[in-house]
Amino acid sequence: MERVVITGIGTINPLGLDPENSWKNALAGVSSTHEIEQFDASRLSVRIACEVKGFDPTKFMDSRNARRMDRFEQYAVASARQAIAISGLDIHAHSDRVGVVIASAVGGIQTLQDASKTLLTTGPRKLSPFTIPMLMPNGGSGMVAIEFGAHGPSFSVASACASGADGVGIAWRMIRSGDVDAMVAGASDATMCELAMGAFDRVGAMTRGNSLAVPKPFDKNRDGLVMGEGAAVLVLESLTLARKRGAKILAELAGYGATSDAYHVTAPAEDGSGSARAIQLALASAGVKPEDVDYINAHGTGTVLNDLSETKAIKRVFGKLAYKIPVSSTKSMTGHMMGTTGALEVIFCTLAIRDGKIPPTIHYTTPDPECDLDYVPNIARAKPVRVAVSNAFGFGGHNAVLVIRAFQE
Repeated sequence: MERVVITGIGTINPLGLDPENSWKNALAGVSSTHEIEQFDASRLSVRIACEVKGFDPTKFMDSRNARRMDRFEQYAVASARQAIAISGLDIHAHSDRVGVVIASAVGGIQTLQDASKTLLTTGPRKLSPFTIPMLMPNGGSGMVAIEFGAHGPSFSVASACASGADGVGIAWRMIRSGDVDAMVAGASDATMCELAMGAFDRVGAMTRGNSLAVPKPFDKNRDGLVMGEGAAVLVLESLTLARKRGAKILAELAGYGATSDAYHVTAPAEDGSGSARAIQLALASAGVKPEDVDYINAHGTGTVLNDLSETKAIKRVFGKLAYKIPVSSTKSMTGHMMGTTGALEVIFCTLAIRDGKIPPTIHYTTPDPECDLDYVPNIARAKPVRVAVSNAFGFGGHNAVLVIRAFQE
């Protein structure tokens, strides 16, 4: 089996428009929660979100192409451009052996909302001919493959909020098995529209207090998630290819585990059994023992049920060791970017390994007796990280876990 390494990272998210600024703000404990500006949210119960600010798609692509993309596709192309540039990978030189998987939980939901309004007000003849390419969930993968000339497999993965982690994990499997030599892998979601915000609010998972000191993962007074948006993309390569071209290796993607709770469409299994099994599978595939883990980037949405279930899952896997492993939720700063967070949190784990620093869980003020692990409250921590675990769980009972390891020959 081929070893898989990370050679490029790129992201557009509420903390920053590139990996380094995003990481700097994460370590500083910056909150991106604010009142919604992209649309009039006055009719909604929820009027706060973690929006991407200052994004200009024409800095990353031709303006004509940008107009023909949904925002989630623009984010995907921009993040892929960053990741490919950092990796130094000449895709055209290896195009038949380079694939793309850009996952998305919801696809072009802004386009869907806009097209629905057009249909109802002016009729079907006024619909844009680009409506389907802009709303289809595989649009991110298709646009990235076209933009950069990747002729290998190109597809999307949809497993709700586990989409990004599953996309990266499937890319890992394809390289490991020798199907491809490299994958441009990640996720993108852009949910800042009335339809998405209103629908997610009706599920009952979002905070409605409209305080700016949220979300509050693992805090006793947590009351729901805050919506985020953006994209995160990695360049994954076989170690063989990376060595051959002298690439700078950022970290090794060492393991992946995926399971299903088969329990409830929106609630996690209360005992954390499904997510615990995904963690165990990921560790086993990486050849990593529980005592080797230095950091866990939690799914940590700030909902009552998820945070408790995840805490139980970590205890199931690590036993007494669970109390010694720092666990943090960077969603406390980025908000919940739907499918994207699973990929962005792999980038954060990679940078934690590089810098020996663990990002905090902000807005943490009141400990919960049932969530009693070390959640790195409010302030980043200096600590050598050799092995990091990234958890991602989604509606439908999807569980996806990735293991990132410091690279060594």
